[in-house]
Amino acid sequence: MAAAEDGAPAAKGSRKRRKPVPKAEYTAPALEKGLDVLELLATLTVPVTPSQIAQRLGRSLSEVYRMVMALERRGYLIRPPGEEALVLSTQLYGLATLFPPFRRVVDAAQPIMNALALETSQAIHMAVLDGLNQRIIAQVDSPAPIAIRLRVGAASPAIRGTSGRTIIAFQPAPVQTWIIGQSEALLPPDQAKRYRSRVATIARRGYERIEGEMVQGVTDLSFPIINTAGISIAALTMPFLTSQQIIVPFDDAAIMLYRAARKISQSMGGDLPEPHFPLPPDVQ
Repeated sequence: MAAAEDGAPAAKGSRKRRKPVPKAEYTAPALEKGLDVLELLATLTVPVTPSQIAQRLGRSLSEVYRMVMALERRGYLIRPPGEEALVLSTQLYGLATLFPPFRRVVDAAQPIMNALALETSQAIHMAVLDGLNQRIIAQVDSPAPIAIRLRVGAASPAIRGTSGRTIIAFQPAPVQTWIIGQSEALLPPDQAKRYRSRVATIARRGYERIEGEMVQGVTDLSFPIINTAGISIAALTMPFLTSQQIIVPFDDAAIMLYRAARKISQSMGGDLPEPHFPLPPDVQ
């Protein structure tokens, strides 16, 4: 029997086509409450009580209290000595560093960074992209009495940071476009234009060098860590502190930093083209 035409009644015995049933949207309210608590505390620098957490989240204390107690019992929240209020512990950061890509690059980089810090008497750190942020995943202090130090786990806008811009410059085009576009939406037009230009310059010359961006007397120098696909998975950065007690001049330290970044890149299956040394002064 021929099928009924559109708009005609279905023939006797034929089945009406059913509309597709939308998939149910599954939710986990308890999990979402716990994530809300963690995300809130990640933005705070002072301890807060369960009632303050509930107030900030717009929830009742009874909704939040058991969740806070469970997170404290599991070690994600802690109480500083003498405090009844809570802060976020480093447990989440510890979990993140167990993620294989991070663990592998940190394991490969740590001895190289240790040696580099001793040889140059400068602090060295490694950062990765975390959404629109750069996050410090490894840090080695300078043996010098005065040096620049970044806290492991610290996060800041990637487009504003030496490490972040270096990583962005060596991302696939769609990823780079998305990061820059999203970041520019949060910046004044003149800053957005300047940062976009710097990323293009980094991609062309292979590194970022900028003087006094955060601290006067400090020249930040960063090289990407490149994987097999030619993508930057991290950045190795030296905040070179100029002082009267410099053991290794900047030009020599720059070569040593490049060689360290190249060695780490090679351990990740990639390589790093050598720029022309000595590196020219930064022009902002």
